[in-house]
Amino acid sequence: MSDEMNEIEVRSLSVGDKVKAAVVRVEEKQVLVSIEGSKVDGIIPISELSNLHIEKASDAVKEGDELDLVVTKVEEDAVILSKRKYDAEKAWDELKEKFENQEIIEAEVNEVVKGGLVVDLGVRGFVPASLVEDHFVEDFSDYKGKTLSFLIVELDEEKNRLILSHRAVVEKEKEEKRQEVLDHLEAGQVLEGTVQRLTSFGAFVDIGGIDGLVHISQLAHERVETPSDVVKKGETIKVKVLSVDRDNGRISLSVKETLPGPWEGIAEKAPKGIVLTGTVKRLVSFGAFVEVFPGVEGLVHISQISHRHISTPHEVLKEGQQVKVKVLDVNEKDHRLSLSIKELEQADTEADYDLPEENTGFQLGDVVGDQLKKFKQ
Repeated sequence: MSDEMNEIEVRSLSVGDKVKAAVVRVEEKQVLVSIEGSKVDGIIPISELSNLHIEKASDAVKEGDELDLVVTKVEEDAVILSKRKYDAEKAWDELKEKFENQEIIEAEVNEVVKGGLVVDLGVRGFVPASLVEDHFVEDFSDYKGKTLSFLIVELDEEKNRLILSHRAVVEKEKEEKRQEVLDHLEAGQVLEGTVQRLTSFGAFVDIGGIDGLVHISQLAHERVETPSDVVKKGETIKVKVLSVDRDNGRISLSVKETLPGPWEGIAEKAPKGIVLTGTVKRLVSFGAFVEVFPGVEGLVHISQISHRHISTPHEVLKEGQQVKVKVLDVNEKDHRLSLSIKELEQADTEADYDLPEENTGFQLGDVVGDQLKKFKQ
């Protein structure tokens, strides 16, 4: 082609024109292309190949690739082109639509930089560290090459600013799952959950995307001083749903309701006549309540406390005292246990005054007979 014809070809292209071209040669810092419908050579500087930083042109394209480009400069013997600007112009239109519709975008993390992640969406998208996850992440090095889902939280084409958030997607998914669980939750259901955190008043348990509270009074049948005495963080436990407040998103749970009752099988554990050790829990005018198993209290009637007459149980017993008791009667159905302290004391007393069984070696009649013989002499 003559220089005159070449100049005519060059002049037929203007800055801003969009063209198609094929990669002819890939050099370290630039790419030579053949422009479709033109015999003019085209050059793409390395800085115009990608929105991301690349060390060499071959990181972005290879010979034979078909590219969509935009003319950025027309020189005497060549046309300067940009792939980056073409991709960006097309991308901004698509991204604006996705931003307006709050559409979730999936993309690969291309770079990990100070302060966050970089994603190529036709334009450079930045994910601040605080918007990567809904929890603290110390090291983001493992994120490079990962495909994540994002929501656009800020878009400004004039400033070439695109801010993305993976955290927003995570929180949105969690809220949707939480709402789904809440909608299908009913009082009386027994579920498996994971203990998330412990407080002085109970334990919060994750039951599938939503937390419910097990109040300290619902952790066990027996009295619990601190929740950590019964459950541990991260532990999987069974819980029963006591109530669901959908308006406020509050769920009351119980571990106690899933456990066998303390009175279950009491007839086998405390049969009539057995001697048990218990703790005096309460003193009342008519007797003492003694806990013999966790959550199981029996009554020692005032008449069964002592052999001697007492006007009040306080004369003999005090709360917190350890005592031995004998089971007089057990009623599992009505949760009643009759106990006696006196019967054990009586047994001890009888043992103290038992007469020896061995022969003493003489008879009382023998002694009297010997004395009478003296008077006859």
